[in-house]
Amino acid sequence: MNIHFDERLDGELTVIDKAEVLADLQNASPDLILLHREEDLHPFECDGLAAYRVLPMLVAMPETFEQVQTLLKRCHHLGVPVVTRGAGTGLSGGALPLEKGVLLVMSRFSKILGVDPDARLARVQPGVRNLAISEAAAPYGLYYAPDPSSQIACSIGGNVAENAGGVHCLKYGLTVHNVMRLDILTIEGEPMTLGSEALDAPGFDLLALMNGSEGMLGVVTEITVKLLPKPETAKVLMASFDDVEKAGRAVGDIIAAGIIPGGLEMMDNLAIRAAEDFIRAGYPVDAEAILLCELDGVEEDVNDDCATVRRVLEAAGATDIQQARDDAERAKFWAGRKNAFPAVGRMSPDYYCMDGTIPRRELPRVLKGIAALSEESGLRVANVFHAGDGNMHPLILFDANQEGELELAEDVGGKILELCVAAGGSITGEHGVGREKINQMCSQFKPDELTVFHALKAAFDPKRLLNPGKNIPTLARCAEFGAMHVHNNELPHPELPRF
Repeated sequence: MNIHFDERLDGELTVIDKAEVLADLQNASPDLILLHREEDLHPFECDGLAAYRVLPMLVAMPETFEQVQTLLKRCHHLGVPVVTRGAGTGLSGGALPLEKGVLLVMSRFSKILGVDPDARLARVQPGVRNLAISEAAAPYGLYYAPDPSSQIACSIGGNVAENAGGVHCLKYGLTVHNVMRLDILTIEGEPMTLGSEALDAPGFDLLALMNGSEGMLGVVTEITVKLLPKPETAKVLMASFDDVEKAGRAVGDIIAAGIIPGGLEMMDNLAIRAAEDFIRAGYPVDAEAILLCELDGVEEDVNDDCATVRRVLEAAGATDIQQARDDAERAKFWAGRKNAFPAVGRMSPDYYCMDGTIPRRELPRVLKGIAALSEESGLRVANVFHAGDGNMHPLILFDANQEGELELAEDVGGKILELCVAAGGSITGEHGVGREKINQMCSQFKPDELTVFHALKAAFDPKRLLNPGKNIPTLARCAEFGAMHVHNNELPHPELPRF
């Protein structure tokens, strides 16, 4: 879908002349790489949410702090919007460019500035790949815990923007729990340091505020992350179930037993078959659902936890339980889960990846609601979950070449998010709001809350030039959308599945 927008908070548009902006930036920063020809701009017209495409006016690819600072100062002076982009792996349209804006690509900021094994810290630039941090820390017996499925490609700056998680976030936390310090530039080009290498810093917790801010408050230029010692041992149990709801209930049972797994993931039959066909991970293709439960730590404790989890899974109705025999099989089990998205992509011309979060206890009921939406729409849905923390990734299969199917998939996705809100959850867990879920923000938050969000953005970006039109809807948009809000755990639309 090609969408065209240049939304500002007050609905006003600034007249922007591409030639004038290009000449100004070239004059202010002669060594800055600026792409402006149409054929050079097309590779940047979307992020991982490829259904939405906008051709940027200009693409800037800086290599130095001074180049970023100069660009921001000039754009602020000229009133030109700026959208910051990392590796382009985001899945909510957060890095979608603007027709009358500059796309600031930080991929050339790709240096690991230092690893301090004694302090267990790493200083990196925002374009460094997530996995590269663990690779650099490995000689010291350390690693970086948050591990999104795209960790081989996604950048740490993008992880900060979306507060990314991964399969091990249940035990070790999201990006916000593993970032100690951020160096940023405001839209005026003013440098700021948020957080510190100490456990705490004085003043308001702006570090936490910046994590998950989706490029709306500042541009990250350097990141200090926390490193953890590699666990002595890690073992994985794979449990098969003949019913998806039983698997959902088993997730809560494991946590209730006092076990906090390193990772606790769930896949339904459609996702299982796709991953097995793609990776040959040894998944049981006849199972309606599987749980992957990783337990790590000291050998003796892990063995005891494995025995406890096995008993819990048996009591929950697991039809089969396998334990990875060695690290190679453990890696294969995880490879199937981490490649679930591309695996499902082989089953359909297109898929629409959702990202919502619910309380663990609501997994069975929400799964039932998703099944009802799938049956009603006629679109298949493959379910993949960070089940331990209730972060759901339903993949809605469709064919964009069939008229109306993209719009139908978007409608189903929106209703799934509304189910999450009705269950006491959220419209996002780690992919962010971006452009994709901006209407559902009207379901999640009341007008007074949205007003506070706008005021917070204005404190950092009074002219509303950083990533406008994303994340926070205007009140006018919510009114147009129907100002949908959930009250007393009830959704306003009768067509939504009831539990």
